[in-house]
Amino acid sequence: MELLKVTIDGHRILLGAHIDDFVIIACTNRQVFDAFCKHLLETFDGTYEGPHEHYHGCQIARDLVAGSTQLSQTHYAEEVLCTFGFWDNLPHVTQMKPNTRLSTDDCDPFPKPDFHKRFLGIVGSLGYLVTMTRPDLAWSYSELSKYVEFPGQSHMEAAEHVLRYLGVTWNETITNTRGWNETITYTRGSRRVNALWGWVDADWAGDTDTRRSHTGYILIMNHDVAPFLGKVADKIRVLSRLQKLNSSQPARQPRK
Repeated sequence: MELLKVTIDGHRILLGAHIDDFVIIACTNRQVFDAFCKHLLETFDGTYEGPHEHYHGCQIARDLVAGSTQLSQTHYAEEVLCTFGFWDNLPHVTQMKPNTRLSTDDCDPFPKPDFHKRFLGIVGSLGYLVTMTRPDLAWSYSELSKYVEFPGQSHMEAAEHVLRYLGVTWNETITNTRGWNETITYTRGSRRVNALWGWVDADWAGDTDTRRSHTGYILIMNHDVAPFLGKVADKIRVLSRLQKLNSSQPARQPRK
């Protein structure tokens, strides 16, 4: 989806566009909103469907009194779990086993067609969840995507472990709220509404194939994820080799 911004008489309109579908996300003035919709329908051949409840598999629930909007893919998550036989399986509270390090050394150069199709299906399903309502799955999806061409048994076990985690969190949603005086309660305490907070972490030389480091951050406001980033360092191999080379060389005595 492409996010567009239109300003009319000082009033800002946020518009989402996907192929031939337009979604008006926000507008602070009803008269401006109605005039914009009328002009849009006069310019393009289409219909106004009213308040959205579903959009490309994403459920949308709005509470105008409380000032909240909830986005979820619970039906799709349930469908994914049923499709791959994990709806009634023992769930896990982590996306991957602790200290899991996927590697190209475990790739199968000739995966069986059914095995390969299943792995591609799991990874593709996770990707659709990530792009809509489940940014918490972004890291595991990124890791599994590296091995979609030649997946091995360890990669399949990791993918199915993510499905077990999805079995615990299949009904998780993204909730956007408004207001200045409310408090949002989290499992680890409370946060003020409209207060920006987050985490940052790094994993030194965590990539087993390239020995590159990972770093990332995530910022959260009002239950919703603002910017989040995961990046692989591009110079850690050079630096680490230089460090090893310097540490292996005997100290030279200064010239007299």
